[in-house]
Amino acid sequence: MYLSPDFVVIGSGIAGLRAAIALAPVGRVLILTKAEPTESNTGYAQGGIAVALGDDDSPQLHASDTIKAGDGLCDEAVVRVLVNDGIKYVQELVDWGTRFDRDADGKLARGREAAHSVRRVLHAGDATGREIARVLWQRVGTLNSVETANHALVTALLVEGGRVVGVRFYDQLGFPRDARARATLLATGGAGRVFRETTNPPVATGDGVALAFHAGARVADLEFVQFHPTALAVPGAPRFLISEALRGDGGRLINGRGQPFMTRYHPDGDLAPRDVVARSIVREMEMTGGSVFLSLVHLDADYVVHRFPTIADMCRQVGLDLARDPIPVGPAAHYIMGGVDTDEWGRTSMPGLLAAGEVACTGVHGANRLASNSLLEGLVFGARAAAAMQHAPAAATLAVDRRYSAETSSHEPRTTQRPLTTTEVRDLMWKSVGLFRTRQGLETAVEKLETSYLAHRDALATAPEDDADAWKQFNLVTVARLIARAALRRGESRGAHYRDDFPKRDDLHWKAHIVDDISRYGEKRQN
Repeated sequence: MYLSPDFVVIGSGIAGLRAAIALAPVGRVLILTKAEPTESNTGYAQGGIAVALGDDDSPQLHASDTIKAGDGLCDEAVVRVLVNDGIKYVQELVDWGTRFDRDADGKLARGREAAHSVRRVLHAGDATGREIARVLWQRVGTLNSVETANHALVTALLVEGGRVVGVRFYDQLGFPRDARARATLLATGGAGRVFRETTNPPVATGDGVALAFHAGARVADLEFVQFHPTALAVPGAPRFLISEALRGDGGRLINGRGQPFMTRYHPDGDLAPRDVVARSIVREMEMTGGSVFLSLVHLDADYVVHRFPTIADMCRQVGLDLARDPIPVGPAAHYIMGGVDTDEWGRTSMPGLLAAGEVACTGVHGANRLASNSLLEGLVFGARAAAAMQHAPAAATLAVDRRYSAETSSHEPRTTQRPLTTTEVRDLMWKSVGLFRTRQGLETAVEKLETSYLAHRDALATAPEDDADAWKQFNLVTVARLIARAALRRGESRGAHYRDDFPKRDDLHWKAHIVDDISRYGEKRQN
């Protein structure tokens, strides 16, 4: 069955919803969601949204902090777009009724997080993403020109004459549908589920990156995976995110002896950049032979529970008191700085295809994302992508100084090897492509993932077309393969990418972005 919306939006997080709101007055919009419409990384964002609204702040200062965190690889022009446009779009959220926390005098409360010079993070308790999503869904619900298809399995982007003209998907009843559109937006979120330990929900399997890559679009910076330093580390319990905002409000990281330790690793202590804190926690565990904890015992207990009700409730469910007990924490995959290569309007290397939010790589985060810039990114670039979608589809003019990472695959086109299971892929990525990387570990990972990719591709060719598990596994191994190859290629340490065998940053050879596309693998583009 064929559908003919004007615009297709794949994903229902902050980027996709903001785009749909902007597109609704000019055409029919079809939103495709992988699961329930509210299931996205946006809803799991606790800390808040960073924006320069304080008297002691400015877009220039926000940009400076963002660029510093990005460790030499931010696209500074795109950073300026983020911090300047972010002010009006966040004010728009306030005007639409977003219930951000306020001080006693009624002003918007501003929190502090790692690597921010000032307090600039707006928050709604510790469920800011959920509150923003509530407001955006409320507005979408009033728009007659927007239709949502839940539990849609998107299997391919439709490509004709080198441009994307829509998508192929299976609806929740298993019926195949082609939706042809003037422009298609990928807003599918991240790929944290590629790793065994992650704060991401089950839907974050990198589908958007895989769809774009197989259609022929460029991807970039996928070696840069941010590992959040403080996920709940209780055996048998989910790796629930323990927001950085707790440390911003005075929480301290302590070792098993009860000693604070972060100032031994970085002068900013507990508020050092995320990549530094994550690696420091692992090193402290190795040195002491014990666990690491987050302690808030020195803070007012009533304030802690009131300020962080969601985290406090989660801790209670595993027998811990957030305000009084040391909370065991450890790193977990949290955010992908890389993704589908785009310009500052969300346009990809293929006309008709745009991307916004975590699935996209605008260059705004560089090698390491500044805390609480993710919701802002989705908001700003979701709106900007919608503006670009209203014009004739065009490919982006992407930076010409980017270098390709992939050589043509030397593998035979088919394999008799058993494909890795999802669990095996995630274990391999955590062990060999995680916080600490080496050439030997990466080479082993790439070899196994190359073979598994071919096996999954061959298995998919004989599986039922609406086999959701087969597509999920194929997309997962596709993205894992791309991350591992890029990490092997980058022979330095920068931001969230750390190589034990190349522990220093190397601007002479590696102040550049690694990009990739399917032509480098000797494969045909999928339609």
